[in-house]
Amino acid sequence: MSGSAIAVKRLHKLEGDGKLKAFADVAIADLFLVKGLRVVEGKNGLFVSMPSEQGKNGQWYPTIFPLSDEVKSQLNEAVLEAYQEQ
Repeated sequence: MSGSAIAVKRLHKLEGDGKLKAFADVAIADLFLVKGLRVVEGKNGLFVSMPSEQGKNGQWYPTIFPLSDEVKSQLNEAVLEAYQEQ
């Protein structure tokens, strides 16, 4: 998958000093729209958190899984680049 196969379609920055910095929606290969990625401030800087839903046990589970480190890296890079540019 080339870098251009992942495009940030919407990025909404949040105000304030909380750890959650933004929400993003990304298109993958102009075939799928993934909504609800989050930009989060962690101990080692910004990272992208995948969409998740709460299970009946109260724990949170991701709803999408990048199937390779390369795709995960491309998602992170695209979202964080869009965050820095906005």
